[in-house]
Amino acid sequence: MQPGQVVTLAYSVRGSDGHMVDEGRDPLVYVHGGHDAIFPRIEEALEGKVVGDTLTIRLSPEDAFGDYDAGLVTLVDLAELPADAEPGMQIEATPTDGGESVLYTVTEIAEGKAVLDGNHPLAGMDLLFSCEVKAIRPATEDEKKAGHIS
Repeated sequence: MQPGQVVTLAYSVRGSDGHMVDEGRDPLVYVHGGHDAIFPRIEEALEGKVVGDTLTIRLSPEDAFGDYDAGLVTLVDLAELPADAEPGMQIEATPTDGGESVLYTVTEIAEGKAVLDGNHPLAGMDLLFSCEVKAIRPATEDEKKAGHIS
């Protein structure tokens, strides 16, 4: 494949311990060529592949969702959250230091407090990305300009 082509991948993602992280129930379809639609390391590894080719690549945290940042974990009063807050719920909020809004996951609730984690759930993990190239077609001019499929 080459830049400016729409690529369809059947894929799955496992943790380095082998547990399934993403079964890839729906195919991954993206415009190849540096549009940040997939991780750059995967896109580089797919360069020159054709329909039917398979690939398994190990992604370090730096290649995927980054290192785990303990600074993105905060403790808040439960009263500051929606009444239906529960572990696993995601809440978008602006950090108290005024930075960009962050998607936090409620990880614990106890004694009137909630722990919010702004890390991606896969941050700090080595991942195994496996895929098969299912289809390749030329991108339309609109897709090339937008950097994603229409």
